[in-house]
Amino acid sequence: MRLLQSILKTWRRNLFRSLIVDDFRSWRGIDLQVASWHVQKKLKSIDDSDHVGVMLPTSGLFPVAATAIWALGKTIVPINYLLSPDEIAYIIKDAGLKTVITVGPMLDLVGPLPENVQELRMDTMSFGGFPPVRRIVKRTEDSLAALLYTSGTSGRPKGVMLSEGNIRSNVEQCCAWSGFNKSDSFLGLLPQFHSFGFTVTTMLPMAIGAKAVYVARFNPRKTFDLLRKHRPTAMLAIPSMFNALLNAKSGEEDDFSSVRFAVSGGEALPDAVFEGMKQKFGLVINEGYGLTETSPVTNWCRPNEHRRGSVGMPVTGVTERIVDENGNDLPACEDGEVRITGPNIMQGYYHLPEETAEVFDDKGYFRTGDMGQLDEDGFLYITGRIKEMLIIGGENVFPREIEEVLVKHESVSAAGVVGRPDLSRGEVAVAFVELVDGAEFSEQALRSWCRETLATFKVPKSVIVLDELPRNPTGKIMRRELSALLEEEMSS
Repeated sequence: MRLLQSILKTWRRNLFRSLIVDDFRSWRGIDLQVASWHVQKKLKSIDDSDHVGVMLPTSGLFPVAATAIWALGKTIVPINYLLSPDEIAYIIKDAGLKTVITVGPMLDLVGPLPENVQELRMDTMSFGGFPPVRRIVKRTEDSLAALLYTSGTSGRPKGVMLSEGNIRSNVEQCCAWSGFNKSDSFLGLLPQFHSFGFTVTTMLPMAIGAKAVYVARFNPRKTFDLLRKHRPTAMLAIPSMFNALLNAKSGEEDDFSSVRFAVSGGEALPDAVFEGMKQKFGLVINEGYGLTETSPVTNWCRPNEHRRGSVGMPVTGVTERIVDENGNDLPACEDGEVRITGPNIMQGYYHLPEETAEVFDDKGYFRTGDMGQLDEDGFLYITGRIKEMLIIGGENVFPREIEEVLVKHESVSAAGVVGRPDLSRGEVAVAFVELVDGAEFSEQALRSWCRETLATFKVPKSVIVLDELPRNPTGKIMRRELSALLEEEMSS
């Protein structure tokens, strides 16, 4: 069954059951359906284009807007409201948007939209009454359902084209792999413009009839309140969120007792956070892996198969290869590039045929750009990014390895490592750190700490303290910006 039909069927079967709870209200199936009809009617009267922008807080408003857009045969373009005004303007222009569905607080946050773009304000609409129900435009598996723009850490954001079949298949893959069903309930902490939040905490629960509890803005105290009130069974977050929950004073020992599946994604989960959550709350966090280009989930470590440091085996329907620099398959337990194929792999980058061709190899596998290895049982371990790999004295060094050591020091809350050119060794590691509140900074102490665990050539040549490390909207540390900071310091 098509994704849209699955969602609408869920709403019809649960007319008077609460399916979504957000910061503003509770949404029953009938509330979602009626609101979607109203948005559909309004959108049809003002926009004849193929793509429609959506800039909304994480809430029930998002699936209402998405279904209205799809019912008209159009493509949803979620807009990351944490980007700069210039980046938002670029996305609007690149996607050819005439209309952005939004609310007043979003416009207060990002500022005015470009003059040629009209706003469809959901917070000023009335959802009373039943508007005429229009026939849903027929869609196929290849119909372009969503255009998700990458975070823009390398050049201009690129529009990732996800088809109806891509998203539907990933929802089905996640359900088959994890056993999710309508009796589950999801705590949605991730923004819905992000692929993880878009597919797994929005489209998936809507398709299967599971309850979703959303938070517009992550806050540890509020998260604990929702855990106690709603007792969710599934929780998906990024490492920085788990770290904030670990260090919050408001957490209690049994707060996570209802959670059967806690998943961390977006970047590597530090050992200190994993061990801390396990000891303090009895919560075992399972790591997952995926990219916007893969809709996004490709690997999940299931609770009964947990292996520390692994992101798990490929989900149903996904095939993975580990290859060397010449594209040759590598045996188990050897590092190489992770390449993936499956029904969830994107159609390509919007209006970028050359870039699209470059990311698929001659066997049709998507080149992730991530380094990793598969163990004898097929569990994937991500070891770093190809472009972020350092070569020190002829040795390959991944920043993640050094970062993991640094964050285990009692004074360090987060770390990012980049390379700096060096005449004698070709490149050396430089570390940037955030300190724990109240901790004193000692470069010598941190380098000595690293020397206890790491090979000498991996020990950072210098350690620089920052009040805050640069992060993208999902909390991932942006090493590219750290490299830019280092270049500025070297040139000054």
